[in-house]
Amino acid sequence: MHPDMMREVARQRDAERRDAARNASIARAARKAIRAQRARAEAPDNFVAPAIPDYVDSTFHVAGEQVPVQRAGAGR
Repeated sequence: MHPDMMREVARQRDAERRDAARNASIARAARKAIRAQRARAEAPDNFVAPAIPDYVDSTFHVAGEQVPVQRAGAGR
């Protein structure tokens, strides 16, 4: 066989092997994503949101029962 033809056949086989490896990698990634999605769908949702206070020290938690303080501002 002529050396140029052998080189071309080798290049073509190499390209085919690379394509097959790339397709296998894409297929593995797709299967992994499908398994992860299925696992998330089957997993129970155990998240419970914590109670969030109005303020950190709860100073205005009962603001309706307290009298507001007169503030001395610079404009008065």
